[in-house]
Amino acid sequence: MTDPAHVAPRTALVVTVSDRAAAGRREDRSGQVVADRLAGLGFAVERAVVPDDRDAIEAALRAGAARHGLVLTTGGTGLTPRDVTPQATLAVVDYEVPGMAEAMRAEGRRQTPLAALSRAVVGVRDRSLIVNLPGSPSGASESLEAIVDVLPHALETLAGPFDHGARAGSAGAAGSPEAAATLHPLHGEGRG
Repeated sequence: MTDPAHVAPRTALVVTVSDRAAAGRREDRSGQVVADRLAGLGFAVERAVVPDDRDAIEAALRAGAARHGLVLTTGGTGLTPRDVTPQATLAVVDYEVPGMAEAMRAEGRRQTPLAALSRAVVGVRDRSLIVNLPGSPSGASESLEAIVDVLPHALETLAGPFDHGARAGSAGAAGSPEAAATLHPLHGEGRG
């Protein structure tokens, strides 16, 4: 049996996407709200701030996904030409998880019809979940709450093994982690 005191904490990176916050002209309240909530859920949280620049966002997402099982962005999901977080996210993820983005928008619409304008994306890169949250503290908080209940299972699933039977203790080669990796390979090669 594993001693809970020796289990590594789940880690997360919160990336605030904001020209003004990156320049030090605005306090990063959204990033703080998200980081505080994650810490309350038991995550060890790192934070970063980048400008509304697609290359900078992509670099932060790649670096974050290489080190953390969960990467959340806040900001840059609206309709202005500088709102490029979804494009940057789509450029680095292997595949999307549209149900989570839909759940966030549905919860947001309960608060304001303007939530329908969010272009937030949720996707997977290697074994990391990347989640775009709105830039306002309330929007970021509400969107995160909309997916909090499914985060543990999503992160557990991504951590592997990738065969549900293997996790449940099924016997035989088909239930082995090696077989699961063979049946469901990660496509980590060749991404820019």
